[in-house]
Amino acid sequence: MFKYSFLFCAIAFFAGAVSAGSVFIAEYEYRADINVYVVDYEYQADASVWVAEYEYQAEDDDCLWYFCDYEYQSDVVIHYVEYEYQADLSVYFCEYEYQAEWKKTNPWMERMH
Repeated sequence: MFKYSFLFCAIAFFAGAVSAGSVFIAEYEYRADINVYVVDYEYQADASVWVAEYEYQAEDDDCLWYFCDYEYQSDVVIHYVEYEYQADLSVYFCEYEYQAEWKKTNPWMERMH
């Protein structure tokens, strides 16, 4: 019994250590989890996203993104599309962290980490 409880605690610890909000940009659409379209104005977006400089700043929030260098480091893989109708999610890159939030309901809410 102790062995199973220790194993469960170890898995829970390491699962919690993975930070949310790590994003990798795929070159091709078929490699991505989400197709993203970048809008010009905040009111057009499903979410306002703030880009973190460090990975720890993007933990546990869908709207705080840290762009990582390798796909295996990421929580989600995105691909930028050219037209809005191709996108699963439209985003606006905001200037400050406090502005980052969901603007509209979207199937990807709370699923990106």
